[in-house]
Amino acid sequence: MKNFLDDHFLLENETARTLYHEYALDMPIFDYHNHLIPEQIAEDRKFENLYEIWLSGDHYKWRAMRSFGIDERYITGDADPREKFQKYAEMIPYTIGNPLYHWTHLELRRYFDIETLLSGETAEEIWQESAALLRDKQMGARYFLEVSNVKVLCTTDDPADSLEHHKAIAADDTIGIKVLPTFRPDKALALGDRNAYLDYLRELGRSAAVEIDGYPRLIEALEKRHSAFRELGARI
Repeated sequence: MKNFLDDHFLLENETARTLYHEYALDMPIFDYHNHLIPEQIAEDRKFENLYEIWLSGDHYKWRAMRSFGIDERYITGDADPREKFQKYAEMIPYTIGNPLYHWTHLELRRYFDIETLLSGETAEEIWQESAALLRDKQMGARYFLEVSNVKVLCTTDDPADSLEHHKAIAADDTIGIKVLPTFRPDKALALGDRNAYLDYLRELGRSAAVEIDGYPRLIEALEKRHSAFRELGARI
């Protein structure tokens, strides 16, 4: 029986296969938008299991789990990581047609050489096999970026962020990937919760060394942080 995934996955004709394998396959990745955590790259975070990689902060997976009716305890609650992974695995067979199904199995195949389809029944096998690889091969944050041929990535950052981890990455010549901050001032516009907004203005003010006591000073603080972002390579 043909595996769900092979080297020609989604390449349905000879033209597609030629374009992918002879031209696109080895091209570098310039990732203009992601939610990777700069601290993990700076520290080369090592992961212990698939929960830490897949489920600890992925809101797309959380959304799918909620839509499937999984209790929040197994999403962002206090359940054990293995229990949370189990619930995710039980959901996956029902996501055929959703990119999550494809992404899940592509990642298992490309990074772990696992071709077993994820389900409630195969969850333990895949959990153990992937954990052993993570442990034995020291597959940290930088490993996954390097083997994916990522050359530039732009993280998603708030103006109040100190950008200390971006500075550390820029100063580390052992990191062959350009990691740039992205100026995303959503919280500066989030006026719905007055107390939370005032707390945010104080945080932003501290970061910019500006006492925000009115609209002009808010703009001044944002402009100062914008300049700080730009000095570290931000263009987005």
